[in-house]
Amino acid sequence: MKEFLSIRGIEFKSIDVANDDDGMAALQALGARSVPVVSKGDKFVFAQNVRDVVEFLGINEDVGPKLTQAELAARGDMIWQAATRYVRQMPQSALAKELPNRPRSYRVLMHHIFQIPTAFLGARRAGEPLVYEQLVAPPPEDMQTPDEIADFGEAMRLDFKAWAESEGANICTGEMATYYGKQQAHEVLERTVWHSTQHVRQVMSLLEMEGVQPDQPLPESAFDKLPLPLKVWDE
Repeated sequence: MKEFLSIRGIEFKSIDVANDDDGMAALQALGARSVPVVSKGDKFVFAQNVRDVVEFLGINEDVGPKLTQAELAARGDMIWQAATRYVRQMPQSALAKELPNRPRSYRVLMHHIFQIPTAFLGARRAGEPLVYEQLVAPPPEDMQTPDEIADFGEAMRLDFKAWAESEGANICTGEMATYYGKQQAHEVLERTVWHSTQHVRQVMSLLEMEGVQPDQPLPESAFDKLPLPLKVWDE
């Protein structure tokens, strides 16, 4: 979101609530239960959906998914398949390391890639809201190795693919309740795919930091028409 605002010449103050007690207090005073948010005075909007931010700030810009629902499902399948390859490459000795500028371990990040679509799929099947706690659920204690995380990811990928194929062309029609309000299900699917994709880019970067060349690096075309940040890591 910082990149989104900067590119458009919008001045803002960035607050890292994970490392700023005053910032966390301000977030709670607004009534927000999660981040990211964009606020003006005592009003705020969750920033998970760019359309909501555009409307909140009065920006004259056309936003929304550029890929069809079926295209998003296919893109997700490709991204998650690549993710399982990269996760298997991560040295066991690196799993407890923390990410650049973020109090999260490699192990948690790699699991999160697959937990994002797991939470989405669970909500769609149950006809229930997508809840934040499910989205950020940590890996279970018995998931301690790269292969165990990758096996979880591969099982999720096959399950998601079977579900998408059973739903046909209109995988996500209508609205969907989420922890950041009612959203078009198509947009939530898009966020599910690009959110995972951004973290896969980060895992590729981490592998290189560990001196490991990613197996079959994703081409730039894999990121086409997804609303991804330009940068792999937040500053």
